[in-house]
Amino acid sequence: MRRNWKRIQPTSLRDALRLCKDYALEKKRYTVERIADLMDVSADLLYKWLSTGRMPASSIPAYEHICGINFATRWLATSAGFLVIAAPTGRDATAADMQVLQELLHTAVGNLLKFYDRRADADTALAGIQQAMEGLAWHKVNVEKNDQPEFEFTEEQA
Repeated sequence: MRRNWKRIQPTSLRDALRLCKDYALEKKRYTVERIADLMDVSADLLYKWLSTGRMPASSIPAYEHICGINFATRWLATSAGFLVIAAPTGRDATAADMQVLQELLHTAVGNLLKFYDRRADADTALAGIQQAMEGLAWHKVNVEKNDQPEFEFTEEQA
């Protein structure tokens, strides 16, 4: 069964690094050995970083670029108390955008109800809240930028 990568919230740096690896394997078919080769480090060293969660900060951007997702950067920011949102461009929201936001809000409230009823753990509730807040923050900035949309380049203009 495929994961819904947009809904996953890492719970630790080690979890974030492993999620990046899993994403690279599923989406790009990159093994740990291939990622290590592209990073110009040994596979043993990369396995060590993944098992301990102690990757040097200077290696994280390259690792995430190779893997194709930024779970470690997002975890570092959220663990410091920041909301992480993709930079909105001021485009009109679609019905699908609204459905995604509604789903995030519904899931967050459901997780809270389960948590207070002792049927869900704190990590699950916090992940749902974080995702809902990030979804709302994206729409907030998108609405603010709607009057001044950024340029949308096509392939011909690039």
